[in-house]
Amino acid sequence: MAVTMADISKLRKMSGAGMMDCKNALEEANNDFDKAMEIIRKKGQAVAAKRSDREASEGCVLAATANGFAAIVALKCETDFVAKNADFVALAQTILDATLQNKPASLDELLAIKVGGSVISELITDRIGVTGEKMELGYYEFVNGGSPVAYIHPGNKLATIAAFNLDNVDAQMGRDVAMQIAAMAPVAIRPDEVPAAVIEKELEIARDKARQAGKPENLLDKIAEGSLGKYYKENTLLQQEFVKDNKKTIEQYLQSANKDLTVTAFKRVTLNLE
Repeated sequence: MAVTMADISKLRKMSGAGMMDCKNALEEANNDFDKAMEIIRKKGQAVAAKRSDREASEGCVLAATANGFAAIVALKCETDFVAKNADFVALAQTILDATLQNKPASLDELLAIKVGGSVISELITDRIGVTGEKMELGYYEFVNGGSPVAYIHPGNKLATIAAFNLDNVDAQMGRDVAMQIAAMAPVAIRPDEVPAAVIEKELEIARDKARQAGKPENLLDKIAEGSLGKYYKENTLLQQEFVKDNKKTIEQYLQSANKDLTVTAFKRVTLNLE
C-alpha cells in the first residue's frame, strides 16, 4: 500500500517527527500507524543511547502555580537552537502542565505520568528521535503553601518559585520576592537554615583571610563570626536587602504588609553558568 501525504501528515502530527522519518516509518510498517510510531520511538531510544555521554547544558526552564502548588521543570538539551524550538518549548510546557495537575512527589514520579497515551519519559525519548540531540528532564522542584508564586526570567533559562505562610498575599509582593530570589540567589530563607557544611566553609575562608592579613591567632574566630554575619545578610532571603529598595530587608518588606507574613519555602533553577 502506497504511503500518502495525508498518512505522512497524520503520523507527523502524532509523533512530531520529520516528514522523511514519518514516510520511512510508514513504509517499513506497511502503513500500520501503531508500528510506525514504535519505529520512530525506537529511533529515539537508539539516538538517546548513542548520545548518552553528551552534555545537555542548554534547555528550557518553566514554572507555574495551581491550587496552592508551584513547580519548576527544566527540560535540557545540547544546543540553544533546539532549546528555542517551538516544539521543544511546547513539550516543556506539556510536562509542566502535567506536573501541576498530578503534583508528583519526585522526578521519577513525574517521568511516569501518562500524557496522551505515553508516559513523559517516552515523550522525551520521542523528541530525541526528532532532533537527534540528547535530552533529559534535568530538574523538578516544587513548593506548597499559601499564595505560592512563580517567576520565569526572560529567555527561559532561570525560574523561581516561593511559598508563604499566609493566603492572599499581594500579587506584586509575591512577584517581587520571586524576582529577588532570581536576582540574588539566596542559599536559605534564614540563617538557621544554612547548611552546617556551608557555615563551616565560610568560617574557614574568613579565618584564612584574616590570618593572611596578619591578624592575631586569638582573634581569628571573632573575625570569622563577624564575616559570617555579613554572609547571612547577603545570602539568606529574609536578611537580604530588597533589590527595589535597599533601605529595607525582604523581611521588613513583607512585614510592611502583615507583621506575620514570611516565606516558608523557595526553589531556584537556572541553566546559566553562574
